Amino acid sequence: NEQTSSSKKEAIEVYAEVTPNPAVMKFGTNKSLTQTDVEFKNIEEASKSSPLAQAIFNFPFVKEVFISDNYISVTKYDMVEWNEVFTEVRTFIREYLVSGKTIIKELPQQSSESKEEKVTPQVKLEGIPAQIVDILDEYIKPAVAGDGGNIAFRSYDEQNKVVSVILQGACSGCPSSTATLKNGIETLLKDMLPNQINEVVAING
Repeated sequence: NEQTSSSKKEAIEVYAEVTPNPAVMKFGTNKSLTQTDVEFKNIEEASKSSPLAQAIFNFPFVKEVFISDNYISVTKYDMVEWNEVFTEVRTFIREYLVSGKTIIKELPQQSSESKEEKVTPQVKLEGIPAQIVDILDEYIKPAVAGDGGNIAFRSYDEQNKVVSVILQGACSGCPSSTATLKNGIETLLKDMLPNQINEVVAING
């Protein structure tokens, strides 16, 4: 039995990746971390629901933590450069995962309610909104996830033909990504849904 647990230990990899946002470093892992993306703006939020995020906040330079299925994006304050600290964070995350400690004990209650207002309620989408969601899921999300971010459909205003999307994770604070995403999504949706889309508005999650 000793052997199986040690060979399991070997199996967890954590690698650091830069993102377009210099404040955000993405720590990818080959272990599934969560079914639902969670974002923590401070240690108080983390302490309620994620021992792992809470532990990461113990690094004094950590500003925000975003945990997705197979990566953790960490936003830092400007007091340090990533090249000075990322090894430490990566080692810490890997050891945490190897030791099998709890990653998320419960999903943040309060934010799930406030997110409900922001994210489309679970009504079955039909027509244009359903098509928009399909296009986002298929084309945009994989591209954004590569940069440690996430995008969620928020609403479609039929009268003005305006689509609102929410940017989360590494995308949320990064001005260049907002513009790129907005233009990329807008172009794609206009191409795929001719005459249905005038504009795409990005809201920071």
